[in-house]
Amino acid sequence: MAIDRAELRDRLDRATAHLDPPYAVVDLSAFDANADALAGRAGGKPLRVASKSVRVRELLTRALKRPGWHGVMAFTLPEALWLARGGVADDVLVAYPTAHRGALADLAGDPTAAEAVTLMVDDAAQLDLIDRVCPPQRRPALRICLDLDASWRPLRGRVHVGVRRSPVHSARAAGALAAAVAGRPGFRLVGLMSYEAQIAGLGDAPPGQALTGSAIRVAQRGSYRELLARRSAAVAAVREHADLEFVNGGGTGSVAATSADPAVTEVTAGSGLYGPTLFDAYRAWRPTPAAFFACAVVRRPAPGLATVLGGGWIASGPAAASRLPRPWLPAGLTLLGAEGAGEVQTPLAGDAADALRVGDRVWFRHAKAGEVCEHVNEVHLVEGDAVVATAATYRGEGRAFL
Repeated sequence: MAIDRAELRDRLDRATAHLDPPYAVVDLSAFDANADALAGRAGGKPLRVASKSVRVRELLTRALKRPGWHGVMAFTLPEALWLARGGVADDVLVAYPTAHRGALADLAGDPTAAEAVTLMVDDAAQLDLIDRVCPPQRRPALRICLDLDASWRPLRGRVHVGVRRSPVHSARAAGALAAAVAGRPGFRLVGLMSYEAQIAGLGDAPPGQALTGSAIRVAQRGSYRELLARRSAAVAAVREHADLEFVNGGGTGSVAATSADPAVTEVTAGSGLYGPTLFDAYRAWRPTPAAFFACAVVRRPAPGLATVLGGGWIASGPAAASRLPRPWLPAGLTLLGAEGAGEVQTPLAGDAADALRVGDRVWFRHAKAGEVCEHVNEVHLVEGDAVVATAATYRGEGRAFL
């Protein structure tokens, strides 16, 4: 949707006039609109909210109250236990294998949590570790999901397109691991997951890179066709050993495409709720920016320059310009190539810089979604031109899971 950035800046400035930067806000109307748009793109299949992309319990709960949303995908087991016990969800899938012995012992000692939390595995060695921590005869059966690698490996594997995740790539390997899980006491195989990062997490229209965008789209089409057949075969192979409750796939950037796969029963999304800058590079759907952070102008080092205090909230991933926060409001500001976004100060250039005074706010968008919450103890929730509530981030609740 088209955004009147001048109006948005004025509204956010008025809503937060009583606050001293740095601080973060979430525009609730944009957040809710994004949640509904994602549900609409899922074609009737439930959406599981990715907690790492939100990292605010109140906002996780808000998303789960919207039609079409059910369950959480957590990023660590301690986090999953905390969310389940805190009443955020009674269905929490841990997205990555865990070696957290304390949390495993905690899970094994709590039958209610063991019914709510599903562990991720892609190797029998992970089952061995669990058994060493809590032998099967001393625990309830733990819920298990298999992680099927969704990367594309054309030219007989000589090319790898996607991220490096699970070693389980073929339907045969998925079936073999499913048999291993099903044959061991103390485990209950309930799900299969595959995350097509090369589709869901890679924008197909990077600004100013038309040829690169064309190449990405060609690769994504090839990858999607290959994954449709392989995921279907893997699901069939796994179902020979277990009655699966769910087959999970996708992410914000592939909700419509992943939900169209008949083998998939649910889709994961999270980043699209906040609308970070990485999703500006997608053609199919772009979320409305909903999350922002503000920094104060503290000096004017030269004409055409304004410097804010802080601002260096860099996103994870490859060390590239795409991971830098983007000065968004007022429009017309850019980072300096020689300095980027700094830990304690960030100089900004552009036509808008000359109009900024000491004490003015500059509004940034983060490159990713939930990572912005690692820098603040709370987010201010805005409706219209007012802060209507303040919600603690994970950090604000004293929780640092990774």
